[in-house]
Amino acid sequence: MTPPPGWYADPTAPHQERWWDGTVWTDHRRTPAAAGAGSPASPEQGFGPPVPPVTPVPGGFGPPAGPGPSSSGGGGGGRYRAVALVVVAAALVAAVVTGAVLLRGSDGSGKEPDAAPPAGTPSAPATTTDTATSTPSADPSATSSTDPSVVVDELNGITLPLPEGWVLPEHVAEPDVVMTTDGTYDCPGGGICRHGRVISRTVTDTDETSPRALAEADIADAADDAYDEDLIGRSPFGGIESHQAVAAGQVAVSGRAGYYVRWRVTTAEGPGGYVQSLVFPSTVGTGAPVLVRYVFDAGDDGPPLADMDRITKGIRPIGDADTGGGVGSDLGPTP
Repeated sequence: MTPPPGWYADPTAPHQERWWDGTVWTDHRRTPAAAGAGSPASPEQGFGPPVPPVTPVPGGFGPPAGPGPSSSGGGGGGRYRAVALVVVAAALVAAVVTGAVLLRGSDGSGKEPDAAPPAGTPSAPATTTDTATSTPSADPSATSSTDPSVVVDELNGITLPLPEGWVLPEHVAEPDVVMTTDGTYDCPGGGICRHGRVISRTVTDTDETSPRALAEADIADAADDAYDEDLIGRSPFGGIESHQAVAAGQVAVSGRAGYYVRWRVTTAEGPGGYVQSLVFPSTVGTGAPVLVRYVFDAGDDGPPLADMDRITKGIRPIGDADTGGGVGSDLGPTP
């Protein structure tokens, strides 16, 4: 249950109290000594109108009793005292009633607030955005990384380095893209293109577990997806005219034995490009193999091919900064 509005210990400055409006923390703060004992409080001055000050005088409230009838006669000091007492009592009742109305739930239920606020910070602020203080951090498993040079693929349990000139994906229709080159350009055959993309996926549509077999089976699909037709059937590069296998082999990735295949693709329009399918065993989830696709435009505007090897060599298991691999690295045994 969310605590009712009131003054509670400030979570950012325990020596102060801060106003909780029932939903979020406000900017109103005070020192505990500023609150009168037992007096209701509001962000500015307290619930309800302030009680009018009354100055005591000899003989009771009101002006001094002068010559005149005695109290038994209905006049003089006794009458003033009675009137003053009624005024003070009415003001106190008004303050209490107003405070109770302000404390009432916003849904009009009229439920009584808790008899006393919980000690310390109310439970709700821990899950409520506080515009005056730092926003609670999200679950680390749902974020990319606090390191701007690393991309986290939580699903496959790996991190990938983010080379210079590469950024996290924005406004990318293709699924599972983990990074792209910075900026876009108009595709020769229409649409918006990027000079480089890296895609990370889990292989789940086959019982095959051999990294080599999976990489060799995927490379043709990788080329078609990158340079033949896009997701809506257009041909941004006029289609593929030919391809050439330029590299293939075993590679140590994230401390495990993987395999990669790289093609050079020639397109009807534009300079064409390079695609690479990299597959290696996973250590998380179902243990299904991980597939990383690389799509690099050829020509002067494309990213350097060396970035493929840099990214591959920098792939790590989440939480492990020591294991690695890359093209030409020694292979370790596959568990």
